[in-house]
Amino acid sequence: MAIDTETGTSFTPREIVSELDRYIVSQDNAKRAVAIALRNRWRRRRVPEDLRDEIAPKNIILIGPTGVGKTEIARRLARLAQAPFVKVEASKFTEVGYVGRDVDSMIRDLVEAAVQMVREEEKERVMVEASRRAEDRILDVLLPRPSYEQTSSASEEEDTTSRDRLRAMLRAGELDEREIEIEAEERRFPTMQVFSGAGLEEMGLNIQDMMGQLTGPKKTRQRRVKIPEARETFTQDEANKLVDQELITKEAMRRAQDSGIVFLDEIDKISKREGGGGGPDVSREGVQRDILPIVEGSTVTTKYGVVKTDHVLFIAAGAFHIAKVSDLIPELQGRFPIRVELNSLGEKELLRILKEPQNALPRQYRALLMTENVTVDFTEDGLAEIARTAAEANSRSENIGARRLYTIFERMLEDVSFHAPERAGQTVVVDGAFVRDSLKELIQNEDLSRYIL
Repeated sequence: MAIDTETGTSFTPREIVSELDRYIVSQDNAKRAVAIALRNRWRRRRVPEDLRDEIAPKNIILIGPTGVGKTEIARRLARLAQAPFVKVEASKFTEVGYVGRDVDSMIRDLVEAAVQMVREEEKERVMVEASRRAEDRILDVLLPRPSYEQTSSASEEEDTTSRDRLRAMLRAGELDEREIEIEAEERRFPTMQVFSGAGLEEMGLNIQDMMGQLTGPKKTRQRRVKIPEARETFTQDEANKLVDQELITKEAMRRAQDSGIVFLDEIDKISKREGGGGGPDVSREGVQRDILPIVEGSTVTTKYGVVKTDHVLFIAAGAFHIAKVSDLIPELQGRFPIRVELNSLGEKELLRILKEPQNALPRQYRALLMTENVTVDFTEDGLAEIARTAAEANSRSENIGARRLYTIFERMLEDVSFHAPERAGQTVVVDGAFVRDSLKELIQNEDLSRYIL
């Protein structure tokens, strides 16, 4: 089995920005910065080998309030690049005594994401053969093959004909209600709990792997299931047999090292505040110094092997309301040479978010309620009123950007969603009057709107 080692995008920066425009409104500077960073990876793979290792990724800091698209830009970029992606909150590493996870865990998570990605790709590639083998296993249960001693040319021909007829019925779904007995792996959960902390997480993984090996072969048990469930079980089982786990691990390690993207959110929460003195700031600076070698380029031990972080792309993000980028330690600042400030979202941008993205909220709610046979039509003045209300709520209280739209939609369509099963076949028109009527009590009560909207 050969795995394609050139997986990734060859889009131009203009094409990358165009793809991001389908999901994210405004923030052109941030889109251009990440597009160039992604294109530089494609360029790096094509420079002479002696120079390739010297070209380090240009890490990026996205600066802007919550709800303006920082996380979405990074997530969509990784999906576009077919690259392993992991999001971590930098602030969780400041927990007292590093309870929970150490900073190396972000790279271990990245490798796990890469392994899962490559495994799914390979299983998809062998799915046709796996499905054929699954059919054979079901047919073996429904029509057991005769033993060699009992086989004659006539009986063999009859068996083949019966088997072909049964296969056609299986593919046509005519046997879906039949139950067969299959042998399924018995799921067992470890009884020993390993508490992971700084330096212990990888040891916990190794102990669990070792315990799994000591318990011997996996136990199976007989179960009676309907044929569709049996087919799914057999297909997944056969797909796992057809893929080469060693090659998957090798390719996943390569992708994590050369194409991985780590999104470090809330990086402003680990910066040192001016005049902070000691106390919590010491912990924040300690976290920065722990993150620094990973961003600079180091090796991290995972259960799949040692991973180098020299060419992992780090995209950091933070609101930086209180702290500034300059409050980070100088060494860490130097590892994020590209800094992009994202704009706050006003009424005009919020209206574009409701109308332009491929996954815009009106389309999502329309699809959700259509499952109950309730049609929801959003008019132009209805969308404009939603955008105006969201912008007003953001100005009155904490500015949470586009996330305010989720709150407004839930409040506005609460009654429709609750009574949807009884309103099958009806059409709900969401116009300006509907929006104002649905939210009027909250809008009129300013104190209440601060908490609910």
